[in-house]
Formats: sequence, C-alpha cells, structure tokens
Amino acid sequence: MRILLVYPVFPKTFWSYEKILALVDRKVLLPPLGLVTVAAILPQEWEFKLVDRNIRPVTEEEWAWADIVIFSAMIVQKQDLLEQIQEAKRRGKLVAVGGPYPTSTPHDVQNVGADFLILDEGEITLPMFVEAVQRGETSGTFRTAEKPDVTSTPVPRFDLLELDAYDMMSVQFSRGCPFQCEFCDIIVLYGRKPRTKTPAQLLAELDYLYELGWRRGVFMVDDNFIGNKRNVKLLLKELKVWMAEHQYPFKFDTEASVDLAQDQEMLDLMVESGFSAVFLGIETPDEDSLQLTKKFQNTRSSLTDAVQTIIKAGLRPMAGFIIGFDGEKAGAGDRIVRFAEQAGIPSTTFAMLQALPNTALWHRLKKEGRLRENKESNINQTTLMNFIPTRPLEDIAREYIEAFCTLYDPVKYLDRTYRCFLMLGAPRYKTPFKMPELVVIKALLIVIWRQGVKRETRWKFWHHLFSILKHNPGVVEHYISACAHNEHFLEYRQIVRDEIEKQLAEYLAQGAEKPYVVPPVETQETKAEAVVS
Repeated sequence: MRILLVYPVFPKTFWSYEKILALVDRKVLLPPLGLVTVAAILPQEWEFKLVDRNIRPVTEEEWAWADIVIFSAMIVQKQDLLEQIQEAKRRGKLVAVGGPYPTSTPHDVQNVGADFLILDEGEITLPMFVEAVQRGETSGTFRTAEKPDVTSTPVPRFDLLELDAYDMMSVQFSRGCPFQCEFCDIIVLYGRKPRTKTPAQLLAELDYLYELGWRRGVFMVDDNFIGNKRNVKLLLKELKVWMAEHQYPFKFDTEASVDLAQDQEMLDLMVESGFSAVFLGIETPDEDSLQLTKKFQNTRSSLTDAVQTIIKAGLRPMAGFIIGFDGEKAGAGDRIVRFAEQAGIPSTTFAMLQALPNTALWHRLKKEGRLRENKESNINQTTLMNFIPTRPLEDIAREYIEAFCTLYDPVKYLDRTYRCFLMLGAPRYKTPFKMPELVVIKALLIVIWRQGVKRETRWKFWHHLFSILKHNPGVVEHYISACAHNEHFLEYRQIVRDEIEKQLAEYLAQGAEKPYVVPPVETQETKAEAVVS
C-alpha cells in the first residue's frame, strides 16, 4: 500500500515567520508532527512519501504513485485542505483525513469528497482504518471517545521530512490540560487529564533526531507542558543527563500555564535541560474576564510578577492575548499593551476572541443565539470575531488594530526585548564552541544593517546591544535572535491592519449587529418581585 501524506498550506500568521526564515534559508518553522506520527502508527510494510505544501507542491508523479492520500490539518489550514482534497479526488485517489480541524467539523471534509475520516486520536482510530482498508472498504468514519495511553505511541517517522527546510523540530510529551478555560478546544480534543509518554520514549525520539543529524531547536508542542508536573519532572531529570552527555545539541521551546512561576524546581530543571523559551496563555490582564472565561489559574497571584519570575529563571516568555471577552470594558487593547510593556514580554500572539467548535464558549453562545451566521471560527490574527460580543464589534476591532500595531512598533519591540533580556537568567550549562554556519553569519549582518543602520531603530539597537553585552553577556546570542523577530512583525502588523480594516468595512456595510445585552441574573428577590407585580 502506497501512502502519500500531505500537509496543507498555512496562511501568513504570527507563527509563519517568513521574513526571519528567509534570512537563514529555511522554509517553515515547524514540521507536521501529526503526519510523521501517523506514518509510524500505520503498518511499516506500507510505503510512505510526505509532502509539506508549506515547502513545495505535490508533484504529478507523487499523485500518480499514491494508492491513498492522507491529509491532516488545523483550522487555519482549512482553505488549502479542502482544495487539496478536491485535487486528489480529481485524480481518482482514495482520500483519508484527520487532525484537529476535521475532528471538530467533519462535515466540511465530507462535503468535498473525503472517503475516510480518521478522527480523534490516531492510536485508536488508525488501526480501525487499517482494518477497513485490508477488508477492501473504500470509505468509513472512525471515531472514539476513548483517550489512548500514549505510552504506546511509536517514535515518529522523522526520516520522511525534508529536514533542511525546517527551523525547528517538534516532539510531544503529553496531551491534555487540567484546566477548564471556556474558549479552549484542547480540553475538548484531548481531555482534562494530561497523559504523558515515558521519559524513555521521549529520549528515544531525541536519539532518532540526533542520529538524523538534527542540531537545532526542538519545540515541545504540548499544549501545557507542565499539566502533569510529576511526570514532567521525571522526564526533565533524565533529559538533563541526556543533554549533558550529548553536549547540548538542542534548545527547547514549549507552552505552559503561567503557574509555572510557582514551581521553582520545575523552572530550574527546564533551564538546566536546555529550555530557552516558553509560550504562556496570559489572555488578558483583566481579572473579571479571566474569571468569566474560567481561567482561574491566572488569578491566583500577580501576572506581572509571575512572568518576571519566569524570565529571571532563564526562560524568554512568549504570550497569548485575547480581546473581546464578555463584559469587557473599553480600553482592553491599551491594557494589554501596558501589561506586555510592564512585564517585559517581547513576543505576543494577539487575536480577537473566537468561538471554536464544540468548546464550552461555542455551546454557550449557540444557546444564546449569538453565533454570527456564515462566519466560521478561525484562530488567525486577521479574523473578526465569529459571534456577537457584549460591546460594539467595531470598537473591539479598532482597539485590536491599534494595540497590535503598537505592540509591534519596531522601537517599542526593541525596548521591550531589551528590558526582558536584562532580566533574563543566563544558561546554566556550557556548550562546546562551534563556528556558526555561513547562512547564520549572513543573517546576523542583515539584521545589523537593517536595525542598526538603515532604520529609525539604529540608536536603540546599538545602545541596547552594548548594554546587554556589558550587563548580561551570557544571553547575547538569544537576544540577537529575538531582535531578528522584528523583521517578521514589521510586515505582519500591516497585514493585520489591512485585513481587519477590510473585514470591518464589509461588516459595517452589511449593517452591524447591536451588542449582546447579558440578561440579569434571576435571584430570589427578583422572583418575588415578579410574583408581586
């Protein structure tokens, strides 16, 4: 059986980093970890080819070679996924589809001709698919409510990837998150009980990457790396030894809840194991909104103090922010900007709130009749909200545009990055010296020319760089890398402004809905008044 694995195109997003990747002659930030895991779970006597369309298109020879084409996609890849399913069907191919987006809205892929829907988690549903294929079936839907034991998940087939095209590799230690944030689809897809691999499994994956010659960054793609703290600490204790034995070949980034700041042992272990950055779901500094959306873990202590504790431990923070929560007061965008500046967070994803399919938020808004017709959810930063908010959508959109552009003003970004790296704890291990690649030297010179000579940032750039060299020299390489991110955001903030203004004009031309008025909460007193009246 010949299996062609195809990963659809991502639109330009916060994470696409085209301008930065071009500097170091790479195409894509991260590989399709789901598809290389699928290839490892399927029978190994089958033949496999993988095409990441973010690198290159599928060739006619590859289409002709395949018996079955398997796609996996997230919601932001929707457009290209649907088009590529149709391309495969035009060539008479059997098509199988899985991943987060088809799992959430299977009817979309069915409508364009997908034959097999391999939904939920593949450790359980892929064997069902294999059995159906071996019986000669040509269609079917495979689902399960069961959450698999990921200690059975095999080492992904990293060998199928065009490794030189990627800036980082991906590995996964856990699935699921213990929290109950109303807007989050992770707990819908993977549950609230974090399931982890064994340390030996994860180290075997790193061994394989090492054998393949990988020597760059690795993203631990867990949606909340510290969800199962006990098991993560067991991993980190072994990872720390593995990294030392292999002379620190990788640097790790990951995602974690902000309560990481309350666990000094975890912070120390992460830094000693080679972690350099962590994505934090801050969402908003407005405590009322955090309470409403059930993100209680962000209300237990000062968010600013928590972020700075993480920085001082040695982890550069990236943060997610959202505007448009119910009951939100005017000026939310400005408050987010002030918080990012005060806490010293260089990079922030920032978007208007979306009701993702089957989340608690989606169900609540559907019950209240607030989902906007013909406006599907999308987690990109260039999308208007897909429901009627409690204040005018026009106000939220304009606040969002101004806040996004302020966050990524080139001078403000450099200032925020500088303040972060003055605080940042230096690495706690020594790596052997090696000459940087020529392409990295070239990228460095381009960044210095653009930010240190050509643009208005020139004086800030040199002042900040020399100050970091003087006061915190151990982080200078990491600092310059963070400065290079400015190349992406400089262009991307204009893309956000243009797209949101375009969508907003269309929305206003069609006639804006009135904001949703939250009904008063019925109490014993109001019930009594109603009876009397």
